[in-house]
Amino acid sequence: MILTDSVTKIKGVGPKRAGQLKGLGINTVADLVNWYPRSYEDRSKITLLSDLVPCEIQTVAGTILNVTEGRTGRRNLLVLTAFISDGHGYLTITWFNQKFLKNKLKVGSKLLATGKVEYAYRGRGQFAMSYVKDFVVYDGEFDDYNVITPIYHSTGSIKQKFFRDSIKNVFAELDNLPEVIPEEIARKYDLLDRLEAYREIHFPSTKEKLLTARNTIAFEELFLIQCGLLYIKSQTATGQKSIRHITSGKMVRQVLGKLPFKLTADQAKVWREIEQDMEKNIPMRRLVQGDVGSGKTVIAMLALVKTVENGYQGALMAPTEILAEQHYASFTETLADTGLKIALLSGKLKKSQKEELYDKIVRHEIDIVIGTHALIQDAVKFAALGLIVTDEQHRFGINQRALLEKKSAFSPDVLVMTATPIPRTMTLTVYGDLDVSVIEKLPPGRKPIRTFLRNKDRRGLIYKFVLEQIRLGRQAYVVCPRIEADEDSDQSAAEQIYEELSTGIFKNVNCGLIHGKLKNDVKEDIMGRFYSGEIKLLVATTVIEVGVNVPNACIMVIEQADRFGLAQLHQLRGRVGRGSEKSYCILISDNKSRTAMERLEILESTSDGFKLAEADIKLRGAGQFFGSMQHGLPDLKMADVLHDMDILLNARRAAIEVFADKELFTDILKEVHDRYGQKFVNILDN
Repeated sequence: MILTDSVTKIKGVGPKRAGQLKGLGINTVADLVNWYPRSYEDRSKITLLSDLVPCEIQTVAGTILNVTEGRTGRRNLLVLTAFISDGHGYLTITWFNQKFLKNKLKVGSKLLATGKVEYAYRGRGQFAMSYVKDFVVYDGEFDDYNVITPIYHSTGSIKQKFFRDSIKNVFAELDNLPEVIPEEIARKYDLLDRLEAYREIHFPSTKEKLLTARNTIAFEELFLIQCGLLYIKSQTATGQKSIRHITSGKMVRQVLGKLPFKLTADQAKVWREIEQDMEKNIPMRRLVQGDVGSGKTVIAMLALVKTVENGYQGALMAPTEILAEQHYASFTETLADTGLKIALLSGKLKKSQKEELYDKIVRHEIDIVIGTHALIQDAVKFAALGLIVTDEQHRFGINQRALLEKKSAFSPDVLVMTATPIPRTMTLTVYGDLDVSVIEKLPPGRKPIRTFLRNKDRRGLIYKFVLEQIRLGRQAYVVCPRIEADEDSDQSAAEQIYEELSTGIFKNVNCGLIHGKLKNDVKEDIMGRFYSGEIKLLVATTVIEVGVNVPNACIMVIEQADRFGLAQLHQLRGRVGRGSEKSYCILISDNKSRTAMERLEILESTSDGFKLAEADIKLRGAGQFFGSMQHGLPDLKMADVLHDMDILLNARRAAIEVFADKELFTDILKEVHDRYGQKFVNILDN
């Protein structure tokens, strides 16, 4: 048997079972071996039959003294009952409708069972176990039984015993597993050999061995991903001709002079790092992390001006039309009088306008192009693409970034921006192919946003306060988790809330409604009227999460705030606090879950995006951290980047060490391909 075999090669897995396993994503032997237990039950403590406690799950052991067979009354189910003793007491154990056990339960055999113990015979002192979770019958001593029992994610049609038996059958036929971690690395970090690690993760011999096996598999997982990321990073320095920008000149200095403010210490530091990267003969691959309003766009603008000054073109890719339009408006205003030719590639352009723009781009009559995913369409060709900027990187991903890079005749510089905070120590995992810069502090003058968590019964008072703010000349947002009301859902709907507010307390206020199902021209009209101040109260879904900058909007109400993630709530909150007035964010929730309330209380207590991100990951788990932050990378099955930081750092050191041995590294990359399939293949083949 080999790992790539179908599960039907496993003893006891027929076509029906294979179909059920397929529903869980288990198709091969490797899939089953990598179906790790979700938890374990420690059954090492065997309770003497004289010490049993009613109504508790306990593990017992004894010799079978007698076995009886009978039938229940109305349902006529087969009942098998074993009577056991351990020399200290007696217990009856009952199974219903399990005829196959009849030949296994033999007088004189040893029985070890885990289940719920209850009084029998109406509490006359005799115990019985009628709910049996797990058991084994054998002739040896009890101490050779695997007492740390794996519990698997399953469905109603597949029982725990099936998983355990099937995986045992796999290990019975697997003599070895090809090693992934080089022997020297495994010794250095005290890792188990692969077969032993997999045996121990499924059937632990001791708690200590289980921990070592778990750490070994987590190391292997992180090591392979780090090797893949190192490869991606290495490809930027080889293959195509690279660009080397000269020292920033007159045009960059002119733009710096036109800014209405001086760069903060953080902004200046990040700009120096970018300048130094762009002036190397190795293509820049840099991530700029900065909270909402930290000034990342100004840094991107300077980098784009620098590439134009060197005779190249620049492209800025934003995740939404609204954000692309805002960048375009900001760039054209700030860069007026510089002679730079800036274009917006928008979905609302007519076909003839798009074709005219494509022609100008390929003839180098455009210096900077700003757009959405439209930039990666085949029709868009550049004469000399020198710098690519992607905003809100997690909305795109590695694959889309790579497609844009391929539009250059050489290896362009790449600058990635994100306002979605990632705990500092975790950027190695998510953006291992990039160097990281962080704008820590917000520019002076940004007003703190006061955040409050309130129950639904305070809605009347909340909206009265909003009305008072609007009468003082301010504007406000109301954000809802869904667009339309649904009788099968209790989520607040934007349409419903808009109707309630615009015909109720805000009937004399100009209100607007915006959501993702509206046509682009309708959305643009509504946002234009909100920007101009005509609309005072905007009811919205998360379409306003990024790219909306209205300094006069100083209050945000978020209905059913528990329906949103912490990072999303932080982004939404960042739409206010952009002007000179005090700003407020009011979270409304009636959720009784302690976890949900903890999340919202954290948001209420801090505006530090990095602290919020770490808290969010702690609360919701980090298993899918890769997929949500960097489309193209695989989810983690064993490793937890929040709690396995030491393992991650060691795995990265090991990957760097192995990278120096090209032959060995090539073999490991093959394993990356085999393990993660298309998740990495598209990236590694670019």
